[in-house]
Amino acid sequence: MTQTIAPRLRTLVLLLLAAACALLAGAGPASAHAALTGSDPREGAVVDEAPAQVSLTFSESVSMDDDSLRVLDPRGERVDDGKPSGTGGATYSVKLHAGLPDGTYTVTYQVVSADSHPVAGAYTFSVGAPSETSVAVSGQSAGGGFVGGLYGVGRYVSYTGFAVLVGGAAFVLACWPRGSGVRVLQRVVVSGWLALTAATLLLLLLRGSYTGSGRFADVFDLNLLGEVLQTKPGAALVSRLLLLAAAALFIAVLFGAYDKREDEEKRDLTFGLAVGGSVVAAGLAATWAMSEHASVGLQAGLAMPVDVVHLIAVATWLGGLTALLVALYRGPADTPVPALAVRRFSRVAFGSVIALVVTGTYQSWRQLGSWTAFTDTRYGQLLLVKIGLVAVLVGVAHFSRRWTAQLAEAAPAVAGAAAARRAEKRAGKASTKASGNAKVAQKTSSTTKGSGTTKGTGTAKGSGGSPRAAQLARQRAAVDAARQKRQRDADPNRFGLRRSVLAEAGIAVVLLVVTTVLTQTEPGRTEEEAKAAGGSSAAASAPSTGAVTLDMPFDTGAQNGKGVVRVELDPARVGANDMHLYVERPDGTAFDLPEVKVALTQKAKSIGPLPVAPDHITTGHWSASGVQIPMAGDWEVAVTVRTSDIDQVTISKNTQIG
Repeated sequence: MTQTIAPRLRTLVLLLLAAACALLAGAGPASAHAALTGSDPREGAVVDEAPAQVSLTFSESVSMDDDSLRVLDPRGERVDDGKPSGTGGATYSVKLHAGLPDGTYTVTYQVVSADSHPVAGAYTFSVGAPSETSVAVSGQSAGGGFVGGLYGVGRYVSYTGFAVLVGGAAFVLACWPRGSGVRVLQRVVVSGWLALTAATLLLLLLRGSYTGSGRFADVFDLNLLGEVLQTKPGAALVSRLLLLAAAALFIAVLFGAYDKREDEEKRDLTFGLAVGGSVVAAGLAATWAMSEHASVGLQAGLAMPVDVVHLIAVATWLGGLTALLVALYRGPADTPVPALAVRRFSRVAFGSVIALVVTGTYQSWRQLGSWTAFTDTRYGQLLLVKIGLVAVLVGVAHFSRRWTAQLAEAAPAVAGAAAARRAEKRAGKASTKASGNAKVAQKTSSTTKGSGTTKGTGTAKGSGGSPRAAQLARQRAAVDAARQKRQRDADPNRFGLRRSVLAEAGIAVVLLVVTTVLTQTEPGRTEEEAKAAGGSSAAASAPSTGAVTLDMPFDTGAQNGKGVVRVELDPARVGANDMHLYVERPDGTAFDLPEVKVALTQKAKSIGPLPVAPDHITTGHWSASGVQIPMAGDWEVAVTVRTSDIDQVTISKNTQIG
């Protein structure tokens, strides 16, 4: 049965690992954690005069450099002064060159949100009338490409290394102190330290390119690395490296001086190691909490320590599970994992789950903000997957607790049988030794009677038999170890525990991947706030006012034939619109005209002219409701004004209809 079920479980774990890799590969670039909620000019706006500056408003504070906010003319040349500045809150602006000609201008931005993730985007506005532009605004993204993929892998490895390092050390200290001398457990903890250290160095080198150009060559730019060290994420990574140096000292003591002490002496040292290890673990967890989601948004002062507790609980549970799995499968046969150690870990894991539920509930409320965000946002959907995986993991852990209880009940009988085998073995050795001594005495007596040559020959044979005896001893030891391993694995309770722990570990791999992807996904609360504000592009193309305003001067050539017609189209979208016309003299006073007519034309699709006959409302004001615009695009708005029986003129401007 053992040989049949174990391969199936290994296949299941491999399938879960493949699913985890697919999730990690499909995560894509980091989603924007700071959303563009407003801009001035807004996207698609047509303004009469060139603005003095362009302003962007984000959902949270961001970091900018001289190239973070750029404004390009239709030929793709920069028309900004390259020095963005904050104007209060999360609004940032950049000044424009004076005297910009009419045409379509492109605004591009690439910033770093307060929770360390890059954000990029672009939109257009027009001065006077829309025009063709050589600047492409599609495909604006940040944190993607080869560098972004490497950065995502580095994040996953760092979380995994942290869990294995902290959880493995906690398993040894809290559950199985004698395990400090087990070589496979030492390798597990050291491997976690090496993985976390290597991943931290990789993230530090990739950081500048990840948030900037995305080019792999920039990874080796020392100037860029120096800029990274001055940022909050860079300082967090450097702090993590310093704490890993302290963790290396902790590991050396745990598997060195601690392992060599007797059980009573270990109790005295356990408390000191537990305190020191907890401080180092909390410091490592804080390097994530102080630079990512928990450091921004609601109640940051409370969210950061909650995040530290959450990360340590995850590491204690999943890392301890890894250590237990390795000890069960790869541990030496003469030092099996005792039932008491498994029961202790079961209690530690239960406490970790309680901490995860409490801290996770708070984090979910803070990051989502509403029940609908569970299903309407990607963050909420991933969180539902994570909750489901935790529930399954707790269910499998229940079976592990049952096997642990049965193992503990069988432990006295197994211990008694083992003691009997050891006593029988000692008795056999004593009998063999006595028989050997008798033979040696007899041989010595006969040798004494014989010649010296015979004695010399016996000496030669004795010296030649020593390597052979050592080889036989090694073979006997190997056979004994294999026999002990078979006896250990034949225990149905221990075999059942190994199966359930292996299943737990497979689910934990996928859970860790989902958690990593969550840290790179825009929180549901931020996403919903961006949607409420219209999003980065929708807020610009369809603001709350929804109106497009066109000012068109006219001159019919007659006396009192000069003025300005202002056309307001609301909401400037496909379908029904409200149109208002205001006529003013050059001095700004309203006056009436004998006739005003409007026509809408889209020349690119050969649509129109579509006539509009507005109704006179009051002096200088005409209005028309239900004006139908059949499709989006660049529309020409032509207004015909007549100031006398024979004096009239037609003026026009183009506008973008969304």
